[in-house]
Amino acid sequence: MPVQGLHHVAYRCKDAKETVDFYTKYLKLPFKLALAENLVPSTKEWSPHIHIFFQMQDGSYVAFF
Repeated sequence: MPVQGLHHVAYRCKDAKETVDFYTKYLKLPFKLALAENLVPSTKEWSPHIHIFFQMQDGSYVAFF
């Protein structure tokens, strides 16, 4: 079956603010959502992190954590 679409793809980033600035100012992708977590879902290990999402024109997302 051929791929019909993409929900999101995620990448790591070092600086969330710098990433938001670049993707909104230069790539003109709208910032849509930020999710902050303290625990790794699979292991429950303490590891504060944030996921940030930008919406692409086709409705899919690129995300960073």
